[in-house]
Amino acid sequence: MSSCPVARQLIHTREIKTQVYRREDGLWDIEASLIDTKAKDFPLASGVKLAGEPIHHMILSLVIDDQFNVLAASARAQSVPYAGYCAKIEPNYQMLVGLNLLNGFRGAVKEKFAGILGCSHMTELSTILPTAAIQAFAGEVIKVADHGTGEMPFQLNRCHALRTDGDAVKKYHPTWFGMPLTPKDIPKK
Repeated sequence: MSSCPVARQLIHTREIKTQVYRREDGLWDIEASLIDTKAKDFPLASGVKLAGEPIHHMILSLVIDDQFNVLAASARAQSVPYAGYCAKIEPNYQMLVGLNLLNGFRGAVKEKFAGILGCSHMTELSTILPTAAIQAFAGEVIKVADHGTGEMPFQLNRCHALRTDGDAVKKYHPTWFGMPLTPKDIPKK
C-alpha cells in the first residue's frame, strides 16, 4: 500500500459470516453465508442487479456432533445471477453428510465439488466450516487449557504461533514447551 492517501471508489463487497449454535439435542448447527454486492448497478446476461442488491446470497448449513461429524447438510441460494439455474446444485451439497470437519474435509470438498461439480461460492463457504466449528467448540467441547488433565491443549501445534518449540507456548503453556514436533505437525510442501 502507498504511504500517501489516494482517493478510491468502492466497487465490490463480499461479506462472509459464520454462526454456530448449540442445540437442545446435543448437536450443533453451523451456518455460513456469503453475500456479494456491487456499489453501482451491475449488468448481467440475466438482467441488471441494482447497486447494493445481492448478486450472490448463499447459505450453507450443517448439523454436526461433538466429534465434528457432519450429520446433515443443506445449501440455499437466496440470490443468484442466474435464477432457476444456480440453485439446481443445492441438493449435491448433501454429499457433505458423513464427512468429518477435522479429517480430510477440505480435500473431500475439493474432490466432490471442484469446477462444474459444484457452485464455487458454496464450495468456498464449505472450506471455512472446520475453523468455525473449532472456534465454537473452544472451551465448550475442546479443552484449550491444561487444567491438570495431562492432555495437551487442542490448539498447540496447529499454527505457527502455538508450536511447542515456540516462544508463545514457552510463555503461556510452559508445561508443553519443548514437546517434540511430530510429522503431522509439519505439513509436506
